[in-house]
Amino acid sequence: MPNERLSRETGVAARVARLVEPVLESLGFRLVRVRMIGAAGRTLQIMAERPDGVMTIDDCETASRAISPLLDVEDPVSGSYDLEVSSPGIDRPLVRPEDFARWVGHDAKLEMTVPREGRRRFRGILQGYDAGEVKLGLDEKEERSVNLPFSEIAEAKLVLTDRLIADARSKLSGAALADGSDWTGAPADEAFDGEDNGRHDRKRKPA
Repeated sequence: MPNERLSRETGVAARVARLVEPVLESLGFRLVRVRMIGAAGRTLQIMAERPDGVMTIDDCETASRAISPLLDVEDPVSGSYDLEVSSPGIDRPLVRPEDFARWVGHDAKLEMTVPREGRRRFRGILQGYDAGEVKLGLDEKEERSVNLPFSEIAEAKLVLTDRLIADARSKLSGAALADGSDWTGAPADEAFDGEDNGRHDRKRKPA
């Protein structure tokens, strides 16, 4: 299965992604996504994970220590900002083909770059990945499904449910609980681009 990442970053986030991805890979981590978040858009969130989906608070701190000096030298973000190195959390973004295969049977939301069947947004049950396409069941009985080209997905994420929390705990046990699978709140239908529930390391860059 290819290791291609859905890299939809633009502007500052795209510049940061190009800088930090090789550093993360040298540490044994994989980049999930880069975003400028927060009310004022002054928090630089770099989301990463190990290949097995685990990202502990110690991992976040290790990645942060390696990334910070590079960002200080290259200075891709003007002015002051918070640097947050984060795990994907439970209702995680789906950015690689293997993500869609690993979480088969769970609810997911997908947004396409171009309309498919007259719409851009889909919600359904992940049924797998094959030959460059994600198969999504569109009703509870999975009697109707749609195949969505991976290359045309703008954004995808899991939907937080009791079943997902339980499955995350079984798949990501032990140290992996620090990646957000120890979250104990009630499941909710969050906004499509809702905030991460995982652990993170945050630092402030002065102006």
